[in-house]
Amino acid sequence: MILNDKQIKKLVEEEDMISPFVDKCVSQGISHGLSAFGVDLRCGSEFKIFTNIKGAIADPKNFTEDNFITVKGESSILVPPNSFALASSLEYFKMPRNVTGLVTSKSTYARCGLGTPPTVLEAGWHGNLVLEFSNHTSNSIRLYANSGAAQILFFQGEQPEISYSERKGKYQGQTGITLAKAK
Repeated sequence: MILNDKQIKKLVEEEDMISPFVDKCVSQGISHGLSAFGVDLRCGSEFKIFTNIKGAIADPKNFTEDNFITVKGESSILVPPNSFALASSLEYFKMPRNVTGLVTSKSTYARCGLGTPPTVLEAGWHGNLVLEFSNHTSNSIRLYANSGAAQILFFQGEQPEISYSERKGKYQGQTGITLAKAK
């Protein structure tokens, strides 16, 4: 079952599911906060922009800082054509054992050619979400810090046999931008 605004707000109050939590839609700039059936989250002001300057190989079992240029403290960045950037959510999530989240793009960015590939906030996971922003165009696209960046839809089901925390998932408790890693 997809959760509505009232159910999300209740989980935030009872389970501290999202912190900080904006309990309404803030429409200044690119919107963020609670919507009818989800939450528009924000990205922070640290970005890792994909580059091939150092000739590194993008290997998910050995993904290194050599694949990125790190930018901190800027109000926005340019995501190069046909490239991507990583950012961390401002919000910290503590997913209840019977709730999972699905990340999707904000339509404002999608209409400019900047996509946010779907990712899942698994039941029992906690941490800052690492977001990928993929530029599908031949133009640079501006991405803003501390502004709406992606949307999460939350789904509630029966208790799983084993949650993310119980299987000791490799991204449990992550803060900031955590690169891909193999266990």
